[in-house]
Formats: sequence, structure tokens, C-alpha cells
Amino acid sequence: MDAYALYDRLPPRLQDAAASVRGRQLARTRYGPETQRLVEEAHAREAWTADEWETWRCARLELVLHRARTQVPWYRDHWDRRQRAGDRASSTDLANWPILAKAEVRANPSAFVADDRPIRQLVADHTSGTTGTPLTLWFDRDGVRAWYALFEARIRNWHGVDRTDEVGMLGGQMVVPAARAKPPYWVVNRAMHQLYLSTHHLRTDRAAAYATALRTHDTRYLLGYTSALVTLARAGADAGVSFAPVRVSITNAEPCADADRAVIEAAFGAPVRVTYGMAEVVAAAVECPHGTLHDFPEVGWLELDPASQPVAGEPDGTGDVLATGLVNDAMPLIRYQVGDRLTLPAPHSCPCGRRLPALASVTGRTDDLLLAPDGRRIGRLDHVFKAELPVLEAQIVQETLHHIRVLVVPAPGWGPEVAAEIADRTRTRIGDVEVTVETVASIPRSATGKFRAVISHLPT
Repeated sequence: MDAYALYDRLPPRLQDAAASVRGRQLARTRYGPETQRLVEEAHAREAWTADEWETWRCARLELVLHRARTQVPWYRDHWDRRQRAGDRASSTDLANWPILAKAEVRANPSAFVADDRPIRQLVADHTSGTTGTPLTLWFDRDGVRAWYALFEARIRNWHGVDRTDEVGMLGGQMVVPAARAKPPYWVVNRAMHQLYLSTHHLRTDRAAAYATALRTHDTRYLLGYTSALVTLARAGADAGVSFAPVRVSITNAEPCADADRAVIEAAFGAPVRVTYGMAEVVAAAVECPHGTLHDFPEVGWLELDPASQPVAGEPDGTGDVLATGLVNDAMPLIRYQVGDRLTLPAPHSCPCGRRLPALASVTGRTDDLLLAPDGRRIGRLDHVFKAELPVLEAQIVQETLHHIRVLVVPAPGWGPEVAAEIADRTRTRIGDVEVTVETVASIPRSATGKFRAVISHLPT
């Protein structure tokens, strides 16, 4: 019996205990005696001038490029081959570096880990983002703590909360068994002050239970997928249930349309603040109290892909972004194809007083929502592919209310048992539906060349 199956069999009290043990492990990794200093330094940098940022970022970029050239096998081999072929391009100029596709990293992730960072000493993360493409990432402890200090300083502190405040989380983790038909539909991670609410059990007739849990745990703020927050808000409205007000609702992983913002704010009596980022930690931004989406200049060096094509109606300086990470020394990603379109950060005079540049727009991550037979609206389904499955790419297509197609570009090791596992995971999250898993040579792209992880053919 694997750990997840054992966890599912535990009574709720022991599930809370298991979550809290895991929470203590995560907290020790993410935070240390240097955290408060790193938070204060992050706040101090918010007053830097453009020239000060340019000096700091250029020095940091130079270090990252040197480390990649000399310590990272994939990049070292790339530059050695070029030099043997007579190419005299300088590796100190970012424009001379190759554009890096996610598929290249997925194919051999350990080749992107620096020689002076043994994998056994690193923190692993597994993600599939919005592409349905499993990806393994490694971070050293310093990189992890640097990122979470930025998260604390800007995503929490800007909005009047910190990591000691109780948070209601709504993410993609299966925190309680899918078959559970009565509360609790959540798990309590006391070590990290989290009430992690299941997004897979949200229904109108359960809204009162969710509201009681949030109130009982004295929830100060919410953090989660836009679609999950909207679903919970609408469930409460439909059931005539009121939620205790929170300080702020922070969205991640998905866009937040104006209509969604209005629904969430009305339900929880607090402003919504949008974040932008990805598991690779090569770009990040957060909305300040004045509505400006401020870039984190310490996280990534952003540029537009030279092959990016303009789209009518987008602001100037918008296109497919390439990001060079400035945080993770263990696994530097250079000119990495993030998979989003955005407007490059620009100086901005914001009433909040912070001098961080701003992102005028972020597009991409506009996957359709699926509709479950019981009326639930389901946003991201990347957890279907989270484990190390032999899948290069995948796309979920809702043909009808009761029929889901999953298109898969298979990798070596694919077989009927993997297809059955994907179908079972899909049904676990959506419900009693027919799931057809089809292998294909490639996943079709949109007219603008964008990948869509989820498509719904249901009438809107």
C-alpha cells in the first residue's frame, strides 16, 4: 500500500496530524534564521531606482550565465560543441544563448543541475503546469528560502498578513478521499497555519460546511485557484450561506477576470489580489493594493521570443516570454519558454510608493473550466498528470457533460495500465463520466500557436 492510499484510510484526526508533520518538514525547508533578514532586504529593494536595479540584475545575470557555462552539463556541452565547430560567440551575451523549450528540460532534467549541487542534497519539485507535461525541478536550500522570503514580503505582507496567520487554501491536492460524502472536506496543517480545503468536493449543499470550517479556524486570508474561489463563492450564494470576512483573497495559477473578482470579493468581503508565477521560479509578480501588477526583478530576466508574433489589440511590448531565472543556482534555466504571453515589465509610478516595474498584461493560462455532472466547475486538472507518468503532453477535452477525452502524446513506458490510471484520476476529480484516453502524435495548437491544456465543447 503506497503512502497516499494509507493516508486516505486514516481518520480525519490522523490526516490532520500527517499533514502537520509534512508541514513541519516544509517549514524547515522554506524558512530559517535568515528569513526575516531576507524579507527586510526585499522590502528595502522596493525603493531602488531603475539604475540600482540594472546594476544588481546585470551582475546577477553575469553570475548565472557563468555558472551555467561552467557548472551545468547541458549548457557546458552546448557551448563546447559550438566552440569545436568554430563558433566564437560570447557566452557572456544572453542573446547568444539558445532558447530552451520545456520538453528539453523534461527529457533530461538532471542535465540542468549544476555539478556543485549534488541532487541528493537538493529539494525536488514535480509540476506539470498548464501543459499537462510532467516536469522535475531541483532547488538548493538557499534558493528555496530566497523565494519564500519574497513570497512573504510581497504576496503576504503587502496585504496585511504573514505566514503565522491562518490561511484557507484551495489548490489541486487531493487532501481528503474523493468518496468522502460528509465533512470534513479539508485537512488542517497546523505547522503552516493552513486549512487546506478540497476543491474536488465543492457543491452548493456543502457550502455551509465550508463556511463553518473557515469561521472555526479563524481564517485570516484565502489563497488558491481563481476557479476554486469562484466556485466556493457561488456555492455559498446559491445556498444562502454567508462567509466570515477575510483580510484578502489571493489568487494564483489562473487568470482572474473582472467578473470572477467581483464574485469573490462579494462573498468574502475582501479585495482580491492576483499573482503571476510558475513552479520553475523564473518570473513572478503580484498585484499591489492599488491594482498594479508589480514584477519581481530579482526572480527573472524577461525578454520576448524573437519569433513571437504580434496579436491585434495587445499593448506594445507584448509577446511570448523567455525567462532566465535569477534565484535558483542549483538548476539555472536560461531563455526558458515559459508558455505565456505578457507585456515586458516597465517603470511605473504607483500610488503604493513602491518603485518595482509593472506588467501591463499577462495572457495565457486561459484554460476552459470543465463542468461536472453534479454541477461543480473544475479549473485545473494538472494533478491528473502529477506523478512520474510516461506522458510527453496531454490535453483534456470535454465533449459532453458525461464524456471526457484525454489526448496523450506518450513517452517510453506507455501502456494500457497508464491509460487506465489517467482515466481513473480524471473520474476521481470530475465524477461518474465516460473517459476516453487517446494517444496522438502531437497536441493541436491554437491559431496563435498556444497550447490549451483543457478545452470544453459545452455551450457557454
